[in-house]
Amino acid sequence: MASQSVNRRTFLNQAAAATAVGLTIPNINFGALPKADEVVIGHGSHRYRVVPNWGVLDAGKNPVNDCHEMVEDAKGRLILLTNETKNNIIIYDKSGKLVETWGNSYPGGHGLTLSNEGGEQFLFICDNNRHQVIKTDLKGKELLKIDYPKETGKYAYPTQFIPTETAINPANGDIYVADGYGLNYIIQYDSKGKYIRHWGGKGAENGQFDCCHGILVDTRNKTNPTLLITDRRHNCLKRFTLDGKYMSTIALPGSYICRPVLHGDMIYGAVFRSTSDSYPNSGYIQILDKNDKVVSTPGGTAPVYKDGKLEEQRKDMTSTAFMHPHDVLVDGDENVYVPQWASQKTYPVKLQRVS
Repeated sequence: MASQSVNRRTFLNQAAAATAVGLTIPNINFGALPKADEVVIGHGSHRYRVVPNWGVLDAGKNPVNDCHEMVEDAKGRLILLTNETKNNIIIYDKSGKLVETWGNSYPGGHGLTLSNEGGEQFLFICDNNRHQVIKTDLKGKELLKIDYPKETGKYAYPTQFIPTETAINPANGDIYVADGYGLNYIIQYDSKGKYIRHWGGKGAENGQFDCCHGILVDTRNKTNPTLLITDRRHNCLKRFTLDGKYMSTIALPGSYICRPVLHGDMIYGAVFRSTSDSYPNSGYIQILDKNDKVVSTPGGTAPVYKDGKLEEQRKDMTSTAFMHPHDVLVDGDENVYVPQWASQKTYPVKLQRVS
């Protein structure tokens, strides 16, 4: 489908050129284009058709509560984390068919990160209720637990540590933990879970956060990877060096973004609410290009820059695609999957790329 998406655009460009010189174009189908009555959201080069009823399961057998995050493994399986302990992990194929489930010990299952180590893949689960980060294999065997970071000297007791996200440095396996619902520190560990350093804390300074909800090792610059960290209540992403030095801020006015997700040269992020973090059912998706400019906001208002600054964005009031998006997964076919928080125990939303 990725090649279909590219070929579709190439074909349309070629068709326009050929028409101009009077050539006949054969009737070739490169995949379903949206019908007039289908729901299409997004802007410019990143527009999507909302796929009805994708991934809907028997709620009696495979229920969800908050659908927090999703990742895709090397086999193309889509792994969903929910804080429903009947099946914390639900694994789909891309058609939305159930593959398998496991996990009943993560009542606060919130953050889900996939790591690659020597050709083998692992999961890192942040559990708000357990106040831990847990590393597992893809079958659910627990391999490592990271408890509250008493080494920092900032935490008086375990329940102050409420981790929301991890990021893994692919170069050396270092683990970065964002304590987004706790004391708002970023804590860096080596691949074995040994403490290295911490920085941040709650505040309004450049190097501080008010809900450091998500974190990403941004590897687009191969010689100088950096960290992108959410500062959700300040409506921005902040860039840091891998050892915690502040570099810059990407302002996203109006957008309470959850975590940055890297796919190709683009950054994707779920915005769980807009204009106010107390405004229910106001979420959307943001897509940023390699220059950190928002180019599409599926479910939200079109991005507009004035004098180089992004104007405040908000929910597109004509769109009912989302309630509270919490994460995005972009698959190899350029489709987007959106698990949602506090959204009436609904399953993830699939968006099929159409431009």
